[in-house]
Amino acid sequence: MPTIAMEQIEQYLETNRKWIDGIVITGGEPTQHNDLPDLCYRLKKMHFNIKLDTNGTNPTMARNLVNNQLIDHLALDVKAPLTKEEYSLATGTDATEVIERILETVHLLIETHFSHEFRTTLVPSLHTQETVEKICNAIKGCRKYVLQNLKPDVETIDPRFQCLQPFSLPQMEAFLRTARRIVPDTYLRG
Repeated sequence: MPTIAMEQIEQYLETNRKWIDGIVITGGEPTQHNDLPDLCYRLKKMHFNIKLDTNGTNPTMARNLVNNQLIDHLALDVKAPLTKEEYSLATGTDATEVIERILETVHLLIETHFSHEFRTTLVPSLHTQETVEKICNAIKGCRKYVLQNLKPDVETIDPRFQCLQPFSLPQMEAFLRTARRIVPDTYLRG
């Protein structure tokens, strides 16, 4: 993908302001870029609301953005129960070093009452009623939790997930009931 100059982006946003409700900064992982606060500041100066999508592995950046009011909402992907073993299995990498940082970001959002949602994409080979229950216990007190079903035929990094069939609607509704027992503000998306 070509690099687009920030001035060109700002011009586009200004020209299309009446059609744009807000900006979503997503990735890869946007919090690994040290200039993220500068980008958010420029967008806030243009009076746009900003939502950040993150995996939660950079609590220092998240705290900076929240404390300095550089974002309006944060969506954190919770891929598995927040233990190094289960997170490592879900991500295909050693999560030993990142799990504490993810937990720190989770606690930051819950404790500050900052506008947020946690979300989990449910994958048949990874998630069960028990794993959803474990996730909910780790994020208890959050403002909103969203369960998303695996999308069929979407290209995945790990080829093992390429041919999986998503959960049925009754299965998703069962996950929803399990989650709502612990996190009442849980919803299905997609």
